[in-house]
Order: sequence, then structure tokens, then C-alpha cells
Amino acid sequence: MALEQEIKLVVTREQPLAFSALPLASIYQQGEVQNKHLITTYFDTPHFDLMTHGYGLRLRFDGENWLQTVKESGHVANGLHQRQEWEHVLLDQAFDLTLLQQTPLQKWVDDPDFWTTLSPVFTTEFDRQYCVLETVDQTTIELAYDRGRVYTAVLEAPIHEVELELKSGQLHYLTTLAQDLCASGYLQANDRSKAQQGYELASRK
Repeated sequence: MALEQEIKLVVTREQPLAFSALPLASIYQQGEVQNKHLITTYFDTPHFDLMTHGYGLRLRFDGENWLQTVKESGHVANGLHQRQEWEHVLLDQAFDLTLLQQTPLQKWVDDPDFWTTLSPVFTTEFDRQYCVLETVDQTTIELAYDRGRVYTAVLEAPIHEVELELKSGQLHYLTTLAQDLCASGYLQANDRSKAQQGYELASRK
């Protein structure tokens, strides 16, 4: 289990951002900019029972590995998302029930009548550019730029956002760096996660 703390910023224009032109990259960047293509499917019951109880369950392929993730809905304010997360690397794209039994989903995993009702609800697919930022006092933050889409069988919506995720150090740097980015005029704090966007689409079926 880990506490995920990140600030999401929505890009308010359609045009792609030049990642290297983001004001933080040239000041705090450590190492090279990396690229990934991420495909993530979220699972729930037809009545969205997991979401109703404040949990998300997903399988993600990052181009090399399958990852199984459970997230709590947590707390969101002014673009800052704070939530508990359980993530494990898998051998393939099948859920590892033993690992899921070590998360808050245990009671549902142990109930075959419930577990068999789970199915894919929506998918996110996006390209991610990311790098590590390090401040003068060794606070470490991952800066990521995501551009793609979230979709169900019949609907889709764009994903176009920047994320700042605290990896270690002082939380207040997230707010400070986010304010610096928003000063560009085309980024603003976003309280809606990708999962929330997907559930909103799924509820419109």
C-alpha cells in the first residue's frame, strides 16, 4: 500500500503541448524525458458497486508489464488528489486474486457471486511523456504529460492533462510547482480523475 499524492492540471487548449517548453522542465529536470503508451481497463459490476464503495480496480499495460491496481477514491481539492493505492506487477493480464485479497477488496474477491459479475467498464489509452523533477532540498516529483482518450463501447472523451506526483519529500512543492505551470494560462487545476471521466461516460450508456 502507498499514499498517492498528485496534482492534476487540465490542458485548456486542443493543441499539443511542447513538453520541453514547460517552465519546470528546464529548472528541475533530472535525467531524460521518457515516453510510454498506456492502455488501462477499469472493472466493476453493472451497478458500479466498487465505485459506489469508493474503490477503483484496473489492469494497465505499459508496453512492458501488466499492472494490477486498486485505488481508494480518497480526498480531492483544488486539483490535489490524495488516496491509498495497492499496485502489483503481474505475469500476464489475469487478475492475481491472492494479491487482491491483501487489499480492501478482499470481501468481494472471496464472494464468487459478486466477483463473477465484474466486467470491463471503460478504457483509457494515452501517450505519456514524463520526467523526474528534483528541488533544492531533494523533494522528488514526477512530471507527466498525458494525451489520448477515455472510452466505452459507444462513447469517448479526450484526455489532455499534466500530472505532478510527489515521489518523496515535501508536499507543498506540488502546489508551488502547479501554480508555476498554471501561470502559463493554458493549464488549470482539475479535480476529475481519468477514472471519474470514464464512469461519467459509462453512466450515459
